Amino acid sequence: MGLLGPGDDAPGRAGGELAFMTGRTARGPALKPRKNPEQSRSAETVRTILEGAARVLEERGLAGYTTNAVAERAGVSVGSVYQYFPGKEALTAALVARETGLLIAAVRDAAAAATPELGLRRIVQAAVAHQMSRPRLALLLDREESRLQLADSLDAVTRAISDALLALLGRLEPAPPVEAQVAAGDLFALLRGMVDAAGERGERAGDALEQRVLRAVFGYLGLPPAGP
Repeated sequence: MGLLGPGDDAPGRAGGELAFMTGRTARGPALKPRKNPEQSRSAETVRTILEGAARVLEERGLAGYTTNAVAERAGVSVGSVYQYFPGKEALTAALVARETGLLIAAVRDAAAAATPELGLRRIVQAAVAHQMSRPRLALLLDREESRLQLADSLDAVTRAISDALLALLGRLEPAPPVEAQVAAGDLFALLRGMVDAAGERGERAGDALEQRVLRAVFGYLGLPPAGP
């Protein structure tokens, strides 16, 4: 999935802080799991179902994405799928939450890097890997995020990246050429735009994209090019 769904706004400034997307709620099909797993065995079943859903999307696309196909790919009964998820839209929402959770964890780790330069590099690496490690899945989840209006996941990613950028810019010496909140908003927009556009174009060369984004980020900040 991309950093933000198509048509969403990048963070700006409001009341002295970065403004984020708020106030939207998902409408239409039920998107919440029917129940949450309470035992390790149940949790493993849910993980298996979600990975089955991811593989169906990658292999068959949205046209072949059905609960029957997910059950078959996961090696479970359709009843097991419906035990946890009311329909495929809830499966999609859970997949988005899984993928965004991985990205958010990586971004937060990056914010704690030994140097701000290393942290910026790791944020770029995390964003590119998020888009490019499973590009077809990422592209389809991007589209479903927009259709299902999964505002919570989008907001969480926006906040995590923006907070990490602000923290790293606050440690940067010399300071950014513009006020830190403005720089964080610009860098977020730059990162989102380049990574999501590469996904839409169907790019597969993650290393090349990473180097382009790093040059743009470090160039914006007036820093020497990032090392290998």
